[in-house]
Amino acid sequence: MVTPEEIGAGLLSLFHLFLLPLTWLSLTPTAFLLSVLALGPLPRHVAFIMDGNRRWARSLNSRIEAKQQQQERQGSAEGQKTPSGHQSGFQALKRVLDLCLQLKAIEHVTVYAFAIDNFKRKAEEVDELMALARSSLIELAGHGELLARHQARLRVVGRVHLLPPDVQEAVRRVEDLTRDNKGPTLNICIPYSSRDEMAGAVRSRVEAKMRAQRPQANGHCHSPNEAEEEDDDAAMATELEALDKEMLLAHSPPVDVMVRTSGVHRLSDFMLWQITPSTTMHFVPTYWPVFGMRDMLPILLDWQAHQFRKWLWGMDGGVLPNTSSC
Repeated sequence: MVTPEEIGAGLLSLFHLFLLPLTWLSLTPTAFLLSVLALGPLPRHVAFIMDGNRRWARSLNSRIEAKQQQQERQGSAEGQKTPSGHQSGFQALKRVLDLCLQLKAIEHVTVYAFAIDNFKRKAEEVDELMALARSSLIELAGHGELLARHQARLRVVGRVHLLPPDVQEAVRRVEDLTRDNKGPTLNICIPYSSRDEMAGAVRSRVEAKMRAQRPQANGHCHSPNEAEEEDDDAAMATELEALDKEMLLAHSPPVDVMVRTSGVHRLSDFMLWQITPSTTMHFVPTYWPVFGMRDMLPILLDWQAHQFRKWLWGMDGGVLPNTSSC
């Protein structure tokens, strides 16, 4: 016999069934697409190489100059300010980050903001980038801003001591402000190099082993006997696990999706340790300042399709370069 509770549960299910289409109709196009995406599997960790800021600005400035020259010939010239590629890139970061954080399953987002080698650029450009980094960090963590809305924690990954003092202070302030946030994690790599990260991890392991093998009180060094020695495979696995814990990005899982904008097909010394055979790689031609939903949607759909293929046919996850225009 059907109980009143079961009848109530059935009526509630029918109500939700009829209400759901009405709810979706009230969503904006972006919110609707995100709701559809959320029905399938999503990556835990997405990383971005934000490339093409300067080329986008040069391209746009060339078009602006050509338009102004044409207006001058017609006698109707109007001054138009040329945009900063890096400032426009920061606006794109906020846009893409908001998109990712709305998908609750994406728990970690990592962006390549400034390479250690970028310090070799012209002093004026480095100064501009450092000033932008300082203001951007403070803006992201401001009251009611992006990180606060999503309860996201910000971590700055890299050799922070190489940054100017005012930027270091901004880093400490922002990390302190977001330390207790329980939501997703945003890793901003500045200044960063994957080779530097790995070298630092190896150095830490060597120092730890040297400390463990220092002469004890009896004047003898501890050395393992045959019974203590592990087989080569087990020893290698143990050492790799120990190295993994020494990485600057040890707090985040391996990368599921890696995206590089501007059509350049290289990783530029970014997260080489965190890429695994199951990481999907996407090299899209869009410049970072104009990267958005129309570029990100096919990338996430491709990842979902890949997961469904693995589930249906037990395919091994391999690195899947995707050079389509997306």
